Amino acid sequence: MSVVGERRRKYDVPAGFQLPDLCQAGVVAQVGPPAVHGLAATYLDTRDLRLARRRVTVRRRSGGGDAGWHVKVPGAAAGERVEYRAPLAGEDLPAALDTQVRALRRGAPLRPVARIRTTRRERPLRDAAGRVLALLAEDDVAAQVSGTGPRRWHEVEVELVEGDPRLLAQVDRVLRRAGARAAAAPSKLARALADRLPDPPTVQADRVVVAVVGYARAQRDALLATDPAVRRGEPEAVHDMRVATRRLRSTLRTFRPLWNERRRTRVRGELNWLADQLGAVRDNEVMLARLTGAVHAEPDELVLGPVGARVRDWLAADAAQARQRLLAALDSPRYLALLDALDGLLDPRPASVAPRKLVSRAAKALRRADADLDAARTDPQLHESRKRFKQARYAVEALRPVAGKPAKRLAKKLTELQDILGTHQDTTVTRGLLLDYGTRAYREGDNAFTYGLLHARQQAAGQLVLGDLPAATRAARRRRLRRWLRGRHW
Repeated sequence: MSVVGERRRKYDVPAGFQLPDLCQAGVVAQVGPPAVHGLAATYLDTRDLRLARRRVTVRRRSGGGDAGWHVKVPGAAAGERVEYRAPLAGEDLPAALDTQVRALRRGAPLRPVARIRTTRRERPLRDAAGRVLALLAEDDVAAQVSGTGPRRWHEVEVELVEGDPRLLAQVDRVLRRAGARAAAAPSKLARALADRLPDPPTVQADRVVVAVVGYARAQRDALLATDPAVRRGEPEAVHDMRVATRRLRSTLRTFRPLWNERRRTRVRGELNWLADQLGAVRDNEVMLARLTGAVHAEPDELVLGPVGARVRDWLAADAAQARQRLLAALDSPRYLALLDALDGLLDPRPASVAPRKLVSRAAKALRRADADLDAARTDPQLHESRKRFKQARYAVEALRPVAGKPAKRLAKKLTELQDILGTHQDTTVTRGLLLDYGTRAYREGDNAFTYGLLHARQQAAGQLVLGDLPAATRAARRRRLRRWLRGRHW
């Protein structure tokens, strides 16, 4: 499987549209002669178009320079797409590409939903040195969808190759002056299926409700987006999926009046299960980095025995087992049922709740976090306080679209406070591991001195970071930061 990033702009053009002279307009130095390609693509989706509804396309295409199986997913920014490719082989989507859509199709079979033929006239846009900056394509498209007659249209597409992204804006201005307009549909498939794709769920409610529900849906979407990367073992993917899961779980708890209580309780319970699977993998990743760094920081004369190798081996064994359990969980009916339940909870219209009540619930979460921190005396109590502050921070984040900069500033201060408590918790967990590893090393005949030394270092680091806690707490409790939570405009 290969991965290609795309940055492009698509345009609808009127009948008789003529490409403007980009050289004369000073946009590029050269426009090469057109290369003509005949492209034939069969698009696959579930019967209810689950992939197309999330702007994901699966196609089997022949013709052109990139014939093969393609899966396209939205990129990080507008106009960006990421395309996963595999060679043409058989009639079924290759397993490597199926990983990209497994969480979306959820066991439903893929079937042809459209066939699209394109005659493409593609021109390279070059600089003075002959370097290809972008490709400008004119496409004559013929789409056939089951149950409808053929649809035909003409469109223009500009795709960045080696040029600066600003080139797209320059070409855009010239094309628009010539009569082109930004494409109404993001892809050929979306245009072909236009009358079959339902509008995305919207919330007709107060702006506070819209913000909270939108935040929850965004975390659901982030969970789905990170699923393929977790399956492939990409760095930070488990962390990102875990964060999305935590934010979802916390939002459903803080703002629970918005949703059906029975469904909400069930979904939160299943999110807890998923978070446990992700946490087992992520905690191993964090501990491996932390302990490896701690061993390397010690002078050679204080590292007695194969401490680094032992730590890596023990953590690697635990990590492999945790990852195996996680992948089994992601392939389980339970996980797919959770995703269906999330859609069933978040997509329907939420309950009617007074905006002030939602804001007061965020304020209450913050007061509870403050109280827990004031009462904390032990490491487990500090850890619980950290979790409370996470819940409060996520609630503030959810309200940011309507609260603006005050919410942004408060979330930043809560993050700083939470990070201090998080670092302290990491030292606590690391000490527990070092005690276990030191005991294991001693039983196997190794010198356990270094494990004890590292344990002491972690204990000192934990106490040191707590020295930053009072100042961070005062900063997060400044009245001006929290005043908006008590504002009457809600």
